[in-house]
Amino acid sequence: MGVISYFTGCRGATGFGSGATAEKVAKGISLESKVVIVTGATSGIGFETARVLAKHGAHVVIPARKLQNAEAAKSKIQREFPNARVTVLELDLSSLKSVRKFVDDFKALNLPLHILINNAGMTANNFQLSPDGLELDFATNHMGPFLLTELLLDKMIQTASQTGVQGRIVMVASEGHRYVPKGGIEFDKLNDKNSFQWITSYGRSKLANILHTRELASRLKDKGANVTVNSLHPGTIKTNLGRDFNQTSAKLLLFLASPLCKSIPQGAATTMLLAVHPCMEGVSGKYYLDCNEADCTPHAKDMKLAAELWTFSEEFIKSHP
Repeated sequence: MGVISYFTGCRGATGFGSGATAEKVAKGISLESKVVIVTGATSGIGFETARVLAKHGAHVVIPARKLQNAEAAKSKIQREFPNARVTVLELDLSSLKSVRKFVDDFKALNLPLHILINNAGMTANNFQLSPDGLELDFATNHMGPFLLTELLLDKMIQTASQTGVQGRIVMVASEGHRYVPKGGIEFDKLNDKNSFQWITSYGRSKLANILHTRELASRLKDKGANVTVNSLHPGTIKTNLGRDFNQTSAKLLLFLASPLCKSIPQGAATTMLLAVHPCMEGVSGKYYLDCNEADCTPHAKDMKLAAELWTFSEEFIKSHP
């Protein structure tokens, strides 16, 4: 969209721009029959996404590592919209065991699944390992959502087939995907404590989100599945993403970016567009920014790297049953 468009909020091809909000994007759209999972929906743009979806009639499932936070989000939504349908379940995306349990718990509800929004994300302040022994950013931002999506895919394909309504998967990535090592994702260095830098660690996990989107879109097309998948950058927003930062460089970056920050309702707009707007019917494998298709780095378009990521992810998951 460009710098001028960002500051002016100029509308792009979709009819929306950087100044759009989730409410504006969803205006006039009924979601009464839809079931939507939104990860990371206890605060920030995830909560706003869940709130607007519930307002428009969707049955929203909020997974959370701390159930009390999910219950608080549910209560807040239902205070505003007393008839809102909200279900909370436990999920820790850094743990493959927790992902598998969440999927079992969700399937036990016997609900269809129309939309999956992989919104949750984190950025580690220092080098840490997940319960499965993988660098924490990559585990939480990519490996957990990768498994979650794979385990829910049959349910989404089945729902789309039975209802005739296209299913949608939304990956919340980031322009942070531009800040990665020269090789993009160096799989043999993911757990290299000595080379850890918070910005490149976060960046490669967000690059993985875009590559996952592209490879999954290709596979869904080959299957003939009536399900699309797209990724996005929500914008620079003051949320809880960097709550664990104590590094001076990270704090300085967030401070310098603050004049450019979107509001939370604006930050949720692109997610809402990809999830529910009619203009996205049949669109798959794309990257969006400010509610319009955007360019990304050569690494993020590298289908060979996308295939390597897919293979690495499958092998890691198989080795951690």
